[in-house]
Amino acid sequence: MAIRIQTEPFDPGGETNLFLEAAAGAGAAVTFTGLVRSDPRDPVTALTLECYPELAINQIGDIEAIAISRFGLLRATIIHRYGHLLPGEPIVQVMTLAPHRRAAFEAAEYLMDYLKTDAPFWKREAASSGDRWVGHNSDDDRARTRWEQR
Repeated sequence: MAIRIQTEPFDPGGETNLFLEAAAGAGAAVTFTGLVRSDPRDPVTALTLECYPELAINQIGDIEAIAISRFGLLRATIIHRYGHLLPGEPIVQVMTLAPHRRAAFEAAEYLMDYLKTDAPFWKREAASSGDRWVGHNSDDDRARTRWEQR
């Protein structure tokens, strides 16, 4: 189990390869990499994420432990950047390792739904139309709520 909250860029392919080195006994590995996006109608020139790394590690560690137990994971890794990021840069990577594919997929979704709604990160986009704080949207809320109903 690993959680990294960092300002430094990371190599998604390299991280995946390292993660898979410990795949003994697994039947499935799922990797999700989120990128800083930019809407062509209102292009984002930069994204700034603020956080308290210690708080983020503790809170994400709690949800990671729940995911490991709930989905029977063999291993999970979460990497999340903060600071100044540019469009197209990797911002988050969630990797899950499980005996079966369904558990690996569902655990990755569960973790991402939590990260999108409840993780202690605050996002501010810089765009040609001005800077703006970004909150999670109703789709994110619905995705997170579905886990409470299972």
